[in-house]
Amino acid sequence: MRDREQRCGELFSYVDIEARIRADHPLRTIKVLIAEALDALSGDFEALYADTVGRPSIPPERLLRVMLLQAFYSVRSERQLMERLEFDLLFRWFVGLSSDERSWDASTFSKNRERFLGGDIAAKFLAAVLANPRVTRLLSTQHFSVDDTLIEAWAGMKSFQLRDSDRQGGGGAPEDFRGERRLNATHVSTTDPEARLYRKGKPAQLCYMGHVLMENRNGLAVGTHLTQANGTAEREAALTMVHEAALGAGATPGADKAYNAWRFRQALRDRNVVPHVALRSDTGWGGAKIIPPPGYEASQRHRKRIEEIFGWVKTVAGQAKTKFRGLGRVAHGFDLAVAAYNLIRLPKLLSVGDLP
Repeated sequence: MRDREQRCGELFSYVDIEARIRADHPLRTIKVLIAEALDALSGDFEALYADTVGRPSIPPERLLRVMLLQAFYSVRSERQLMERLEFDLLFRWFVGLSSDERSWDASTFSKNRERFLGGDIAAKFLAAVLANPRVTRLLSTQHFSVDDTLIEAWAGMKSFQLRDSDRQGGGGAPEDFRGERRLNATHVSTTDPEARLYRKGKPAQLCYMGHVLMENRNGLAVGTHLTQANGTAEREAALTMVHEAALGAGATPGADKAYNAWRFRQALRDRNVVPHVALRSDTGWGGAKIIPPPGYEASQRHRKRIEEIFGWVKTVAGQAKTKFRGLGRVAHGFDLAVAAYNLIRLPKLLSVGDLP
């Protein structure tokens, strides 16, 4: 028998959001991991929100969860994110809002992002996730890979003008740069002064350079760094990440041919680390054949998995072209996107018995 559509709403509605989320939803595992990482950051949040005057803030834990949702579900802007948080029960359950609470104004993120930057919260959150004992056992302690990718800056080429110049570009104003040689030494972007003009495999663009250190067992990112784009940044950032990760003696970081420089390899050896850098040629001085170290071929096979991290971060998490300006803000967005990548990988790597 056909039922008739009821068009009038109920005066009261009792919705158990927990019951609406299926038991095997991957966000359940992710939510548990995030909660444990945020507990470890409680002291940092207390220091950042130590003001005793004014109204109570939105809990920073909720703000961080909703930022991760933006990366998980490719939400383009914070305004759209708040619109979706208003009606999406899954988002509300994940963030911790009841069905009666209203979402926040999009401008809330601007002030709180500055607080997060001051406390380096994104990098600490990534470290807290990796420090979870259930996650730590998934990580390799010997075999790693390092690589970098370009992140296009939120600045147009018309903004790249002579330093101390009165010429005003941008805004659709006609500019003729034909025949003009533009260099980072003589030009700067008026939109984002910290962005640098760089070319790597495609026409030069204003960009930053994002770096990742990956462990080879399960392809999880264990270190990140963001720098201005230049010819030596990839090797310098790799050494920084190796130092911060405190790789043990005999560890084998793999890399492509761009890292095949004597100073870089020697710096790794000085740390008792064995470089597995792709060879430019299989012959050395005098035509003698170069014999790679043991495990070199395996490292070169596994290092290509780091492109999966960059692919997800740039397409799904929206980091192909950043929406932030300034090295600190771009680094915060990049670190959070890499942390989000690790989190979406973990539900498949962890068994049901690993969670409380």
